[in-house]
Amino acid sequence: MSTNWKDTSWQKHFLEMKAHKPTDIKLLIEGPKGFLDVLRLGALHEEYNRIKNN
Repeated sequence: MSTNWKDTSWQKHFLEMKAHKPTDIKLLIEGPKGFLDVLRLGALHEEYNRIKNN
């Protein structure tokens, strides 16, 4: 199984699933700008997977 790293469809779907902090909304829309943003985006992706699979 390969991962398409450019696929951002999960981010759009996740924005509609629940309320988010303004900083998380900006990150989900604009993408990461640095290392800490990448870490936060990874955490948001894990949260998305947990919510989606339940």
